Amino acid sequence: MQEIRNKNNDPAAVQFLLTGLALLFFTAFIFLPLALVFTQAFQKGWELYFEAVRDPFTLDAVKLTLLTASIVVPLNGFFGVTAAWAITKFDFRGKSALKTLLDLPFAVSPVIAGLIFVLLAGSRTAFGAWLGEHGIKIIFSTPGIVIATLFVTFPFVARELIPLMESQGSEEEEAALTLGARGWQVFWKITLPNIRWGLLYGMILCTARSIGEFGAVSVVSGHIRGQTNTIPLQVEILYSEYNFTASFAVASLLVFLALAIVLLKGLIEKKFQKQSLQPH
Repeated sequence: MQEIRNKNNDPAAVQFLLTGLALLFFTAFIFLPLALVFTQAFQKGWELYFEAVRDPFTLDAVKLTLLTASIVVPLNGFFGVTAAWAITKFDFRGKSALKTLLDLPFAVSPVIAGLIFVLLAGSRTAFGAWLGEHGIKIIFSTPGIVIATLFVTFPFVARELIPLMESQGSEEEEAALTLGARGWQVFWKITLPNIRWGLLYGMILCTARSIGEFGAVSVVSGHIRGQTNTIPLQVEILYSEYNFTASFAVASLLVFLALAIVLLKGLIEKKFQKQSLQPH
């Protein structure tokens, strides 16, 4: 047991030092900031905290944030499975380019991503003017927020599934097709069960990013209270108005959501690791 715990035979002093440094960084950069959020949120008592949380503009921001996530996450789940299926099951020209493009939202600044959609669908563009003539509004409205969030979260599901599906191979699907199974039967009976934990893991990461996204959403939203403000934007507006207690109270909602997502992520990760250890 001791050999398993200390595979590199590092001296006890080295283990203690590295563990201490890890705990120090965790305390300084994670625990203390989160503790300060709650300290500031409850500094003036529970009454003001619940008053800030129940504010109509805050409730509208919560609803818009959850609505955006409820649209973006299923779409990214579908797109992620489709992209991973195409990349791992088929050989085609441009396959390597497609894999590279999947990482583009990771490389592009969220603010730049928001500006791209403003340039594409803003009221001063030909396409935006055409949309306006037909009563369709994207920028400074919910559709723009959904599209911008969809862009910045697109890689999460695909990037979780591609390595998993590559490691599993396609022998089971090929055997099922040989026995006469149809394509959709192969997907529902074989492929989906094999990737379910990786899919859920990717969707959880996508949920976390979509709830906390600020840069791209800030550009396309217009900061219209009660209409286009998500929770991060509501926090920023309250802080800019020097309403610090309300700002940290609303920020604590994001922390609660993040903790719930991290807990769920841990549970899914255990299942995912168990699945990856099973022979295929």
